[in-house]
Amino acid sequence: QVQLMESGGGLVQAGGSLRLSCTASGLPFGAYSMGWFRQAPGKEREGVSCISAGSRTYYVDSVKDRFTISRDNAKNTLTLQMNSLKPEDTAMYYCASDPYNSCSGSSLATEQRYNYWGQGTQVTVSS
Repeated sequence: QVQLMESGGGLVQAGGSLRLSCTASGLPFGAYSMGWFRQAPGKEREGVSCISAGSRTYYVDSVKDRFTISRDNAKNTLTLQMNSLKPEDTAMYYCASDPYNSCSGSSLATEQRYNYWGQGTQVTVSS
């Protein structure tokens, strides 16, 4: 049974930091690219960042230079370090797996390629 479980969300003041984790089981984690997505209230879900099996990374412009994605294949864990958080970063954050091992703006914008999703972890940034 495949499971992706996010953790690390919470309430933080603007300018603060949070570290999200996603622990995977039941899938060949090291062979898949992984992505972080978020959905704010009243908005569509959007891709935030992805990392390929070979650790090539991509970030959307709104989080570039503030967020860092990484993976530990030995521990089947995906991480998103979020610094300099802004109120507009407030959203439910999800991790997802891409069996096609792509990581680019195009692949991040195509949710259909992601085959498994976690339940999400809430991030709230107060002003």
